[in-house]
Amino acid sequence: MGTPTGIHVVPMAPEHADAVLTIYQLGIDEGNATFETAAPTWEQFDTSRLPDHRHVAVDEAGTVLGWVAAVPVSDRCVYAGVVEHSVYVHPDARGRGVGSALLRALIESTEAAGIWTIQSGIFPENASSLALHQKTGFRIIGTRERIGRHHGVWRDVVLIERRSPAIG
Repeated sequence: MGTPTGIHVVPMAPEHADAVLTIYQLGIDEGNATFETAAPTWEQFDTSRLPDHRHVAVDEAGTVLGWVAAVPVSDRCVYAGVVEHSVYVHPDARGRGVGSALLRALIESTEAAGIWTIQSGIFPENASSLALHQKTGFRIIGTRERIGRHHGVWRDVVLIERRSPAIG
């Protein structure tokens, strides 16, 4: 399945910063995307994400519709092929294949770099994210119950991963 018509996935660049952080904050504000309560500064975002594994989806006018980015899970060499990712789609762009296109771009860039596992944690209430990930080859590993407090409420997190069949 290719990229939806009129949507292009390109490397994330500094000129995308405002849109990326706005989309991140919109996801935060919805309450089921992350334990974070505020988007970071661009400098914080930029220095913490792997430069070769962050992408944005844009429409024909260049409007950012969503983004995906990965961070290393550990600095230990044994985990060099494992990343944790985040994917966010602007509420007005959902249901158009943006999330799938972003995850495919992430899978392509990580496999090309020899990364064998992409993982994440998703609130179980975020059914659309769980469905998106399962559709793109991720599997549920299990649930970490009451792993953290979010706005004073204990939250569970569903652990997901995608193991690359290309890297043995």
